[in-house]
Amino acid sequence: MFQKKRYVPPCLTVYDPKNVPEWMRLLREDLPNVGHVPPIYTTVVDRDRKYIDASQSFCELVGYKIEELIGKRYDQLTAANSADIPTTYRLFSKLGYMQGLWMLVHRTGYRILVRYEAWLRPDMNIQSNIELLQTIR
Repeated sequence: MFQKKRYVPPCLTVYDPKNVPEWMRLLREDLPNVGHVPPIYTTVVDRDRKYIDASQSFCELVGYKIEELIGKRYDQLTAANSADIPTTYRLFSKLGYMQGLWMLVHRTGYRILVRYEAWLRPDMNIQSNIELLQTIR
């Protein structure tokens, strides 16, 4: 009979672009255009992947008012068949930091390709800086 693994909460990682640990630098080397994503489009989601805060520019990017966006899961703004969200979220929970490409869906249905940089904040919420790469209408 097998023994169930004990739950280990994700380790807390405070992200500071000026003081990046070596393993974060290695993650960044996997992408072209590596480096810190400027905080023009920012979001904060909780452990349930629901938006709890977003910049006005992000709201305009996806076509929602802040009141409509708060409480939505980021899964709802992810383009269908473009990401394995549960797997990505589990990996993020282990690492505490991720970056990559993501395909969002605008309110009217067109797709938005973005580059993101996300990290676990001290309050255990996830903050992301997002950079617009391309809109696909």
